Amino acid sequence: MAAFAEGSPCWVDASLPDVEAGKRFYGELFGWTFADSAGPAYGHYTQAYSRGRNVAALAPKPDGRMPTVWGVYLYTTDAYACAQRIRAAGGQMVMDPQPVGPYGTAAMAADPGGAVFGLWQPGTHHGFDAQQEPYTYCWSEVYTRARDAVDAFYAKVFGYVPEDQDDPETGIAYRVWSPPGAAPGSDTAVLGRTLITDAFPEIMPAHFLAYFAVPDCDQSVATVQRLGGRVTADPFDTPYGRIAVVADNQGAVFGLLSEPRVKTGA
Repeated sequence: MAAFAEGSPCWVDASLPDVEAGKRFYGELFGWTFADSAGPAYGHYTQAYSRGRNVAALAPKPDGRMPTVWGVYLYTTDAYACAQRIRAAGGQMVMDPQPVGPYGTAAMAADPGGAVFGLWQPGTHHGFDAQQEPYTYCWSEVYTRARDAVDAFYAKVFGYVPEDQDDPETGIAYRVWSPPGAAPGSDTAVLGRTLITDAFPEIMPAHFLAYFAVPDCDQSVATVQRLGGRVTADPFDTPYGRIAVVADNQGAVFGLLSEPRVKTGA
């Protein structure tokens, strides 16, 4: 069982129009296997496994008007108290905390910039069995236009310790958050915040972006395209690895991240 700090991403799931199509897509892209262990009582919420370990889920959308999206859930020891802090800090509850059988308590919230995220208070379902390794979850970022309000919100709700990592060459304003009590910096960070600038489409909403680790970012991008997905940001190198942003064949957007390339030659 993994241990999570308050406010750390502990689970991700994809809300899809067609879960069977999602199983085919992610089964080939990541090698995941699947099981609808909860059955119709929980809307055929389908667990995804990497080498037998629970790493994500695919969920059928109950309403076609809902977005096709990867959702990120933040760990909390008390979803009801966390919901109160969210309201007090200027956020909104999209779905108040509610028990999900013996599995835990779930809620959905929106920060002051409009980015939606989940809360998860574990019961028998503790969250990721594996992460930070190939074909599992590895990182999340909040994309927002409301920097000051959003930074203040997450500090009040979760007590995050910030470190700014702005890039003066590109003009990218980036911040990472570490759990309360941790030393600030990339080694302890659990979440990132970046800004939606004029370089993005005007219609892009504030959102969370979940990343999955892969051995070869370019190869995975090619697989996404072969399976009917699309690329929204071509692979590019960062100090933390090679990154791409893609959408599956139903429109759910996610990131891919591989280890930094090893330079060869003189």
